Amino acid sequence: MFWIGVVEGVCLPLRRRVAMWSLQSLLLWEALLPIAVTGAQVQGQVGGSVLLVAECPPRFQVREAIWRSLWPSEELLATFFRGSLETLYHSRFLGRAQLHSNLSLELRPLVPGDSGNFSVLLVDTGGHAQTQTLQLKVYDTVPRPTVQVFIAVAGLAQTPKTCHVFLSCWAPNISDVTYSWQQEGTAGSGLEPQGLFMDGRVLRVSLGPGDKSVAYSCIVSNAVSWDSVTVTPWESCQHEAAPGKPSYKDVLLVVVPVSLLLVLAGLFSAWHCGPCSGKKKKVCADDVTPETENPLV
Repeated sequence: MFWIGVVEGVCLPLRRRVAMWSLQSLLLWEALLPIAVTGAQVQGQVGGSVLLVAECPPRFQVREAIWRSLWPSEELLATFFRGSLETLYHSRFLGRAQLHSNLSLELRPLVPGDSGNFSVLLVDTGGHAQTQTLQLKVYDTVPRPTVQVFIAVAGLAQTPKTCHVFLSCWAPNISDVTYSWQQEGTAGSGLEPQGLFMDGRVLRVSLGPGDKSVAYSCIVSNAVSWDSVTVTPWESCQHEAAPGKPSYKDVLLVVVPVSLLLVLAGLFSAWHCGPCSGKKKKVCADDVTPETENPLV
């Protein structure tokens, strides 16, 4: 016999009506139960996938399960009722959520806005229930960083043939990253912190003639990816002015004032000759006494 029920003006089979009632009862039940916060953290990468695992206790035969997103908005993602898997709920994960037979929820492809808190409610055949919560953090893929080399201004007390270099590293359009430096060809996890500035973005090193081939790598990383770039700073030291020779600053101190004097002289000449043009040209000519020959008597 086929029974028909009416829910909010829509005719539904009785079996579907019972399933909806069971779902509402489970959600109400979860609100009355204390939430077991497990504190599990899951990390994912933009464009990749992540698996939210539902951990079942021993001898816990799951009859029903509900996956929900708790933050930044509360949404129903997937359900399991008496062997039937359902993920076609109109959440922001519609088309990107897959509920597996072991009741773990897979999300893909990930986008930055997927970070948040999730919960799964499990009910066994004996009527016992438990809730698990997980925190998902989605990270961007680390792009290739950019390194700039700056040569320190030479001082009077500077050791001859020593080049002081600042290496600046930067990864564009990304947050939650860590900067570190490594000298190529040496063992160890990194360089001494005394030469690091701006949370590791800037490295200060002193180089001599024996460091021509020394290379430094800037490593930018987050929890799921990393990238690096290597530079040889001594090549930039070759552009530094040699001791005893004028630097680019000395040249500017001479060239700029001389250029200004030439410009001012040209302006003064143009202003001084201005009255001798046009209508005043005749007046200027009258001020000059022409030479005349004295007639012979």
